[in-house]
Amino acid sequence: MCVGVPCKILSIESGVMPMGRIDVAGQVQDACMAYLPEARVGDYVLIQNGFAMNLLTAEEAQESLDTWRELGMIS
Repeated sequence: MCVGVPCKILSIESGVMPMGRIDVAGQVQDACMAYLPEARVGDYVLIQNGFAMNLLTAEEAQESLDTWRELGMIS
């Protein structure tokens, strides 16, 4: 089972395989954005195995991040 991590998109580089720079609880990483062509800078997405899989509202992302913090998974 995979657990999606809520992340904020910082930038998107278009191309054959669009890649995004994302903020994962304060750490900046890269993720493939190919499955979410409608995603924009500033949006929140769920990341699974390096791929952006779902768009989230800011409220959904915050609720999820709060739960991750309560569980001690992120600080």
